[in-house]
Amino acid sequence: MGCVVDQRVVAEFAISDQPRIQIETLLPTMANERVRVRGVSIFRPIIYGNTATVLSPKERELSTSPDHTHRWTVAVRSAASASDADQVGGADDLSYFIKRVTFKLHDTYPNPSRNIDKHPFELTETGWGEFEIQIRITFIPESGEKAITLYHHLKLHPWTATGEPEIPPLDVAMKLGPVHSWQYDEIVFNDPYQNFLTLLTSHPPTPLPKTRRKPVPFHLANPGSLEASKGGTPEFNALMEKEEADRLEEARKAVIAEQDRWRATLIEKEKELERLQKEIDPLHS
Repeated sequence: MGCVVDQRVVAEFAISDQPRIQIETLLPTMANERVRVRGVSIFRPIIYGNTATVLSPKERELSTSPDHTHRWTVAVRSAASASDADQVGGADDLSYFIKRVTFKLHDTYPNPSRNIDKHPFELTETGWGEFEIQIRITFIPESGEKAITLYHHLKLHPWTATGEPEIPPLDVAMKLGPVHSWQYDEIVFNDPYQNFLTLLTSHPPTPLPKTRRKPVPFHLANPGSLEASKGGTPEFNALMEKEEADRLEEARKAVIAEQDRWRATLIEKEKELERLQKEIDPLHS
């Protein structure tokens, strides 16, 4: 009962042009819309994260905080990107099921808990350092669901394949362009109320593109995507699902091989222990 966030690495998807469940065939006729529809799960794909850019010398000069070096925007958005927008995600207005998003910033910011009560659910600030942002998503009252909390590490500096911090001079970072750090998740509603289910099914999410049209979001779980993330504003796509599935299968095989190796070593050690025990037993008799 209730909703859960299906948290996965950034490229793990279950998106297609068709709904995951043909909800219409499952719904019983109900007079009371506050009755939960048992055995039904429905999900909504979201992304959360940030984009950061270096402030120009003129912007820093005019700023009330001259030590700030970057402007950044943290957001919760739909996973698909609008074809005519130069941002990651955000093709759909999520306010049909999200009432509020609260971003908890570092305590050095004035009023560090910021409530965003309408679309777009995003916040723009300036700063000089990276820190963890708590993101609390509150659903509309019709959902009957509890709020969920996510965490995002604000990313200001360019990515490296190893994940080790690398802070280039500001003029170099400015030439490299915006830094993007985004996480894909699915909010899954289990046994939703009838009226909420009707609301969700009347707002199907925009499907992700089937092929790669733009750079892809980088994530440390897939270091090989670093080069593919360069060259412009990244976009999530459905092809990343297969790529992630392949990586998970390779990791599964590696784990099995390692288990087999340790199992063989354990058997060998047990045989050696048994042999030594047989040599020692006569000495105690």
